[in-house]
Amino acid sequence: MATYKTTNARLNPEACEAPNNQVQSESFVGNLKYLVVGVFFGIVFVKAEIVSWFRIQEMFRLSSFHMYGVIGTAVVVGVISVFLIKTFRLKTISGEEVVFPEKTFQRGQIFGGLMFGIGWAITGACPGPLFAQIGAGFPAVFITLLSAIAGTWVYGYFRQRLPH
Repeated sequence: MATYKTTNARLNPEACEAPNNQVQSESFVGNLKYLVVGVFFGIVFVKAEIVSWFRIQEMFRLSSFHMYGVIGTAVVVGVISVFLIKTFRLKTISGEEVVFPEKTFQRGQIFGGLMFGIGWAITGACPGPLFAQIGAGFPAVFITLLSAIAGTWVYGYFRQRLPH
């Protein structure tokens, strides 16, 4: 079983918190499958109104169950999936073991979650559906995308001084 030291990310800020033991690199053509799945996923998001600013505002105003139903369904599917992966020790398509490293609570998660939620409520977008919103023809979302990129840069710049 693979082991992972949680201190690795603290010693080396460039290290990924989740190990990637991918044996061989993928070609450009091999990566096209991710583009196809991403486009399909974006279409589903748009058709299900998950990227709708109005639906997101309804959620934050507690006036509609739509988004809570979608998010709740995703959580239930995720819990069942992780349970099945752990129970049957399922492997990836390439035969690699799926490892779930133990995670420790850090107070920075509270601040980050609050900032994320406030940004989500104000802009009506979280990072995942940004590209689906742009693809659906909402050009104002480019400002949100640029803000997300700027926020990521600011976090990277101040990462060593932030609570982790």
